[in-house]
Amino acid sequence: MSITPPSRLQQAIQRGEFLITAEVCPPKGSDPQQMMDNAHLLKHRVHGINITDGSRAVMRMSSLVAAILLKQAGLEPIYQVACRDRNRIALQADLLGAAACGVQNVLALTGDPIQAGDHPQARPVFDLESVRLLQLIGKLNQGLDSNDKPLPDQQTQLFPGAAIDPQSPSWSGLQQRFERKLAAGAQFFQSQLITDFDRLDKFMNQIALGCGKPILAGIFLLKSAKNAQFINRAVPGVHIPDAIINRLAQAPEPLQEGIKIAAEQVQQAQHLCQGVHLMAVRREDLIPQILDLANIPPVA
Repeated sequence: MSITPPSRLQQAIQRGEFLITAEVCPPKGSDPQQMMDNAHLLKHRVHGINITDGSRAVMRMSSLVAAILLKQAGLEPIYQVACRDRNRIALQADLLGAAACGVQNVLALTGDPIQAGDHPQARPVFDLESVRLLQLIGKLNQGLDSNDKPLPDQQTQLFPGAAIDPQSPSWSGLQQRFERKLAAGAQFFQSQLITDFDRLDKFMNQIALGCGKPILAGIFLLKSAKNAQFINRAVPGVHIPDAIINRLAQAPEPLQEGIKIAAEQVQQAQHLCQGVHLMAVRREDLIPQILDLANIPPVA
């Protein structure tokens, strides 16, 4: 068996660096140029670039194909895989394809509900959920399929991660889910949008303490008070405080204020966890500006 070197993200984790990842959406069409342009802007600023998989159940280009395009361009993709649209046969097929194309980093997700998206008439699959998907990745890495039958054409060397929501209203449920994902083999965790940093601090000290895996706080670029209010309405489990909404509403330039807020949150996260995951939907070009304002230098 040939040994694939660790991914750049894995190497940064091994070195104990403060991790920076960011998210880009695949195109809603067949031309990936805008996605590629946004990704290239992040090349020297992040350790990995997440490629979303039908985020909010909105149809877009395959996250696998988009991740391969980034890999071919010399970038470091984190291939998001949601269980919503595929059964275990298709999931294994895609993961084997990712490994064959050199895509190593995988974020295992259950997936947003169909009703949230642009094809509410579609039939959801959910043959697996994120914990069992992590277990499946572990089997593929051991050279076994989901039925524990050997893979005759070589095992994978995937590097799996998982999502976590430190602001979950159920503390016991959050702890149980986190521990199950750890046991299933998650090597890193990216959180949902964080606005309550006291809650993140509590999570880091009461649940994640000593786990040995990096936690990346989700930082979202809010473009205006209207944008923040929409997120409060449309994204389950997210509550952007009135203080932030009022700050955006009163700012002469709301977008610049949103950049400043995101940079402040990056700095807060530096004192609490091992990295940040930046989300700037349709304004990925502003992520370097956020990092500059937060005094985060380019990555090696």
